[in-house]
Amino acid sequence: MIDLFAAAESPAFENVLLMSAAAFAVRLFLGFLPRMRIPGPVLEIVIGVIIGPQVLGWVVVDEPVEVLATLGLAFLLFLAGMEIDIQALRGRDGRIAFTGFGISVVIALAIGFSLQASGLIINGLLVGFALTASSLGVLIPLLADEGELRSPLGRFVIAGASVGEIGVIVLLALFFSGNGGPGSTLLVLGAFAVFTVLALVALGWASGMASLERVLARLQDTSAQIRVRFAIVLLIASITLASGLGLEAILGAFAAGAIVALVDRNAAETHPLFHIKLEAIGYGFLVPLFFVTSGANLDIKALFEDPETVLKVVIFTVSMLVVRGLPVLLGRGRLDPIRLTVAGLLESGSLPILVTAATIGTATGQVSSSTAAALVIAGLLATIIYPTIALALLKRVDSDPVPDPTTPGELNPEEM
Repeated sequence: MIDLFAAAESPAFENVLLMSAAAFAVRLFLGFLPRMRIPGPVLEIVIGVIIGPQVLGWVVVDEPVEVLATLGLAFLLFLAGMEIDIQALRGRDGRIAFTGFGISVVIALAIGFSLQASGLIINGLLVGFALTASSLGVLIPLLADEGELRSPLGRFVIAGASVGEIGVIVLLALFFSGNGGPGSTLLVLGAFAVFTVLALVALGWASGMASLERVLARLQDTSAQIRVRFAIVLLIASITLASGLGLEAILGAFAAGAIVALVDRNAAETHPLFHIKLEAIGYGFLVPLFFVTSGANLDIKALFEDPETVLKVVIFTVSMLVVRGLPVLLGRGRLDPIRLTVAGLLESGSLPILVTAATIGTATGQVSSSTAAALVIAGLLATIIYPTIALALLKRVDSDPVPDPTTPGELNPEEM
């Protein structure tokens, strides 16, 4: 019998082991401190910095780590796509979200190109796009813990974050994919959109077949795990197609998640464990490895060697609040002033997309290692500081309610 693990060319998994153990230890530590409102990915990146080559040097990012971290990024965006709620983008909240995102892009590009003109960064376009991002994966647990997920505040924030997440992924794929420039990439993006629509139609038709549904129901919770297997096939197929067309794989991963969410609307009734299983694969194994690896790859020494890097961290952190917070003012009349401030603060923190943008930037030479480090550290700070302030304000307004500024009958929450 062939011993596959004894072959000389077999990769070593010591680094994967140490990174997995570090990710486990971080979340266990947070479990003992339930009042500590630091998102897990923040500490996963920090522990990656500590055990990585820049500090203790316990781990290196070798080939097995790279492969699993890439799959982790794909799964992170796949799960983000599954979180998109199309219903949240309808009505007044949706209109405000799309208009606000357009304003965010204008403000962010002004900041990005100003920084490029000053010589602080190489590419103002990529940095500007990165500053427009929000993160549903961070916001949804926070809103759920506060009982605000279905409130007017929750719906308003989720609409804004959904558009911010979708928008920045499309922009990154449009402007930083392939070699033909935005014009040809736009045509390819259209082709990919056609594929996505056709996939939605085909899957929607298939899901209506009673015989297929019976087979899926019989196999979904057995060792076949048929729904999970199909989701993985769809994820890899979308990534492969996107990459083959010259688009960023992140678009394919996100699109696959969105397709699953749109087609599988009755998951909670017919197969409630489906999403939990996918989250177990992603958040239980692959996604933490991506964050720990991102920390290990961070050029943390640049913070101490180059004062400009510290300046960039400050600029990026403040800019995220300006870019995402100011457009929230469009919601005046939708929320009272304090909850509007809370919404702006919540939407201003985005770690996963900033890490993704930094990864794309370094891989394509669009950002320096110091700028990539500054982006990620700014994301860490924004994800800690802004939600903390927002939750403190929310507790204050809940203990001393502010009257709704809208007049009776002016707004119907169910229609927004």
